[in-house]
Amino acid sequence: MGGSGLGAAAYARSAVTAAGRGLLIALLALAAGLPLFVGSVIALGYSAAGIGVLLTPPVLGGVRAFAEAERRRALAWSGVRIPSPYRPAPDTAGDFAVKALLRRWRWRDLVWLLANVPVGLTLGLLPAYLPALCVQFVVAVPLLAVTGAAYWWVALCLGACAFLLVPTAGPWILKGHALFSSSLLSPTSQALTARVGALTESRSHVLDTSAAELRRIERDLHDGAQTRLAALGLNIGLAEQLVREDPDAAVVLLAEARESSGRALAELRGLVRGIHPPVLAERGLDGAVRALALTLPLPVALDLEVPAALPAPLESALYFAIAEAFANAVKHSAARHLAVRVRRVVPSGPGEPTLLIATVRDDGTGGARVNPGGGLDGIGQRLAAFDGALAVHSPAGGPTIVTMELPCAAPESNAP
Repeated sequence: MGGSGLGAAAYARSAVTAAGRGLLIALLALAAGLPLFVGSVIALGYSAAGIGVLLTPPVLGGVRAFAEAERRRALAWSGVRIPSPYRPAPDTAGDFAVKALLRRWRWRDLVWLLANVPVGLTLGLLPAYLPALCVQFVVAVPLLAVTGAAYWWVALCLGACAFLLVPTAGPWILKGHALFSSSLLSPTSQALTARVGALTESRSHVLDTSAAELRRIERDLHDGAQTRLAALGLNIGLAEQLVREDPDAAVVLLAEARESSGRALAELRGLVRGIHPPVLAERGLDGAVRALALTLPLPVALDLEVPAALPAPLESALYFAIAEAFANAVKHSAARHLAVRVRRVVPSGPGEPTLLIATVRDDGTGGARVNPGGGLDGIGQRLAAFDGALAVHSPAGGPTIVTMELPCAAPESNAP
């Protein structure tokens, strides 16, 4: 009896859970999905006309939040993982923020919003309709039998089938809806192929850059520190010979040797800082950026939120990217103030990485462009090697906003 009661309770719980989840899917598809679709069409139309600054961010943000909620439901209810292709929204305002949002916009989200209205309604109502169908047959079979209808046994068979399907069909219907959503909300194979191609190209560029950097270091060592050290040895040798015969000349040679050793040491320190600054190893990214800001000839406002444990290659990449952005601002922008903000963005959906977003803003003359071989192009290529991204907003008259994104951790590890 106990087992029978437990089975009945599990049966009822499964039926009620599937029915409730299905009704929620149907309600959201109609009450949230349809208004978001209409709002998105209006917002995109206004954006094309250049007047969507106020309307576009909240509408596209709502579409993204609704799609992310569907990803979480699909994973929690049906075990279907839908990767998220989004990047964080920019923390700036105005037309630049709208353009950045549109770059992150996916037309497949709009298709999903529209298609989910009939599909969500149909698949959402089915789990709730099956229990109602069982009740209908429970009432109809006795009535048909009493009235002497010849097909009462057909109603009995259909009712039994519906009764057996209730606990299993509901979850499978919900999984079907999750798979439908996955087909539109997941990144496409073309997007993944393009991403792999971009990563391959960026890796190749990094290898070429690394080889060129090694050649530069070898040349600097050969032409600079090595030459000075060789001259230092000669001066010390001559001083040893003259120390008894001509002490004054020996003192002059030793003084020249001391100056040469100081210059060689300074060159070696410069090479070391170009490879991996000691302050970065000692203080981390937060301390290194603060130390770098102190060396600039103009005031810098700092707002840094850096994870304590950051992989050294990523830390170095972001540090040098910020340093290059600082150098560009000081050399070319005629700015009076600089501001840098580093923030950590945690995943908002399954499969998303944690991101570090660094923004360097100056109040200079503007007009900065990403030219091939230039400093900003070097920043973009350095970040692309780690699947990062660079965005530059620099209208004539300023301000210039350089935004750098860098994935710093994955929510899950695939390591065995």
